[in-house]
Amino acid sequence: MTGSGEHLGRARERLTALLVDASTAALGAADAHVAGVYLRSGTPGLLRLSTLVGLPGPLFRPWWRLHADRPFPVADAYRLGTRVVLPNATEMVRRYPQFAAGLPFQFGSVYTPVPGADPSFGVLTVLRPATPDTEDELPGLDRLCRLAEDLGTGLRELVAEAGDAAVAWEGEPVCVRPPTASPGTARIGRFTWDPATSAVRADDRLHTLLGLAPEEFPATGPGLAAAVAPADADHVLAALRETAAGKPPVSPLQVLAADGTARLVELWPPAGTDGPSPVSGIVVEPGPAGAADSAADLLPQGVFCLDRTGLVRYANPAAARLAGLPRSELVGRPLWKAMPWLSAPAYDDHWRGALLAPDPQHFQVRREGGGDGDWLTLSLHPGPDVVTCTVTPASGIDPAVHLPGTGGSDGPDAAAGPGRPGSPSMAPLYRPIALAIALTDAVTARQVSAVVMQELLPAFGGRRLAIYLLQDRHLYLAWESGFPPGFLAPFDGVGLDARIPGVESLTTGRPLFFESMRQLGDTYPGLALDADEGARAFLPLIASGRPVGTCILGFEAERGFSSEERTVLTALAGLIAHAMEKAQRYDSEAALARGLQQALLPRRLSAHPRVETAGRYLPGTQGMDVGGDWYDVVEAGDGLALVIGDVQGHGVQAAATMGQLRSAVRAFALGDRPPDEVMSGTNHLLIGLDPGQFASCCYLRLDPATGHARVARAGHPPPLLRGPDGRTRVLEIPGGVVLGVDPRARYPVTELELEPDAILALYTDGLVERPGADIDDGISALREALARAGAAPGGRGGRSLSGVADQLTAMARHATDRPDDVALLLASRRPHAAGDAAPRGVAPVTS
Repeated sequence: MTGSGEHLGRARERLTALLVDASTAALGAADAHVAGVYLRSGTPGLLRLSTLVGLPGPLFRPWWRLHADRPFPVADAYRLGTRVVLPNATEMVRRYPQFAAGLPFQFGSVYTPVPGADPSFGVLTVLRPATPDTEDELPGLDRLCRLAEDLGTGLRELVAEAGDAAVAWEGEPVCVRPPTASPGTARIGRFTWDPATSAVRADDRLHTLLGLAPEEFPATGPGLAAAVAPADADHVLAALRETAAGKPPVSPLQVLAADGTARLVELWPPAGTDGPSPVSGIVVEPGPAGAADSAADLLPQGVFCLDRTGLVRYANPAAARLAGLPRSELVGRPLWKAMPWLSAPAYDDHWRGALLAPDPQHFQVRREGGGDGDWLTLSLHPGPDVVTCTVTPASGIDPAVHLPGTGGSDGPDAAAGPGRPGSPSMAPLYRPIALAIALTDAVTARQVSAVVMQELLPAFGGRRLAIYLLQDRHLYLAWESGFPPGFLAPFDGVGLDARIPGVESLTTGRPLFFESMRQLGDTYPGLALDADEGARAFLPLIASGRPVGTCILGFEAERGFSSEERTVLTALAGLIAHAMEKAQRYDSEAALARGLQQALLPRRLSAHPRVETAGRYLPGTQGMDVGGDWYDVVEAGDGLALVIGDVQGHGVQAAATMGQLRSAVRAFALGDRPPDEVMSGTNHLLIGLDPGQFASCCYLRLDPATGHARVARAGHPPPLLRGPDGRTRVLEIPGGVVLGVDPRARYPVTELELEPDAILALYTDGLVERPGADIDDGISALREALARAGAAPGGRGGRSLSGVADQLTAMARHATDRPDDVALLLASRRPHAAGDAAPRGVAPVTS
């Protein structure tokens, strides 16, 4: 392990300990069931959940990442530096309707900023039982503020010792089970294990939990294994080694302490270190299961209990029988691992409701591998420490209506009310609300159509969708799903004088509902029908009195449309129309931004007889995700300057700012200014322009004759270098902050040598970053791809440099949804001096 890696690993150990302690203490401070801390990340404006106590992490994955500018309470607390208190769901709906739509349950919450940075390090969050009390009467608010201040103090100390990177969280949250021991006993003990030395460091509480005196506590990993029952020792050692390699166990280890009492051991590796990582661990005294009673074993109905993170703590024989699993495969495993068929999206809200709200939840589910008669009814009864679940065979289930994928929506509960299998009813209210919220984030016509398919169809049990948009008094097909191939083609481009329901719905402004295909055929004789059975709804898309298009919903079976459903569908059609109108404007602006971007990027790169270069640019595919990335090769004295950059934001403004920065860098490069002066000068220019944006940049000045290079970096991903022997590495180049933020920023210069036939790769984050994934993983994948891309450039034993560029961008080029634009610049020195006397020229660019 390198010294820097070890230093960062120890800093991450301390960070994790601070976060877990603050989160665990917050539970008691606010009488809460759930606590966690959001921390800022290495991506500007992005917050990541770092710790979560009291909830199953995977079940709350949609809330692991939050943008600071979103209308959510965590974002407001972080951005404004003020505490946000939501005592109940009513206040949540009033102030944060989008947040309430995603978690439509009765609970209260408090969000306290962690001070010490600008605007703050992050947010300490607790979820607690709902209360009608006013904000000032909620318990524990002052204690939460003190906990947040103490956490901020600890984080400031970490920054002073290890830099800002030590408190920037990347990756998944550390999920911890809440301590449930009785008052006055040790609840949780912490330790770390270094795989390089086997040394163990532990706090005093761990001694008590393992039934040992401090002088008896082992100092090494093997000794730690000996502190538990002999039958568990090998299991503990194997788990320590696997966790050090980045593969922690999916559930806690259940072990016996030296005194014979049961304990839970959780392990996780700190992120951001090289080689085997130090393992952090906690030992928890488990609380009572709440139902592990011999009387429950005798009940004819199934009963099982989960702790607050989804671990099955108890299951009676009837529950195991109904689940179709041995009892030993249920107890001690996460529910969603033991019974993955209970983790479908249709059921996730019931589990979330049972963990966040006091009301019981009831729903039906089909057992995995079962037939149409193998439906089960589950009832979830929340408790402070455990959720008790009863399971019985269901009756009266019609698979044609309720079975996911056979004409129902997302499961029996989506088409029927709780406890009323088979009875048609409207979908839960929050599904249409979710459609409205999702439409606010859709920015292209394709995205709007996808949202309608994902939210509107499941809410009403539909299976077919077609959206036509109006252009020059004709309707053109923008989206279709579920119709027979080619069936809709004859209707594409139909004029507004045609007598067909899609046209008449738009021209009259009235939605048309047909409860059967026979009714549709009788109303429009001679109209081609796509099916013999089913129902159809034709909704006019009208925004502010202006016709936009038509939306067609198709249902597999005959059905009626209640007055409530007709009203809701008509209202939702208006939302879709407004979203489509906005999307069309957005598409027009995106086309303008793309044109501006292409005009500002270099058509050709400056060339040198001894240097080969290749550049690639790919615009984003999601709305205005275009305009911020650029690259260039510029003559600089008797050498070349290679530059790549990324302006924050997208659209016309980002493209315009990019053009100004590119011109500035070219001017500095033509004057052969040192890299640090180029960065500082461009930084001052951007601050003076004050466009409200910042930019990352990497600038390299290369001497083609010697291969000597000097590099400066401003918040940009590190370059990659592939040696002539094929070995590829990330160049760890110190850098300064992004351009446009700090007028006093300094940009250190690093020197390196570019050997003949080596390949230098400069790139933007769009090539290596994916939503929900760590950017370091993306950089590692790009490094491996560069290593495979070929031997020497120019066709001497491998691909040309242009071919290498094509291979590195192939995956991004063929991606349907590219969330960000991509820029790549490669450079390689030729091994021979032939052609030195040739004049300088230009090299073509491919986009």
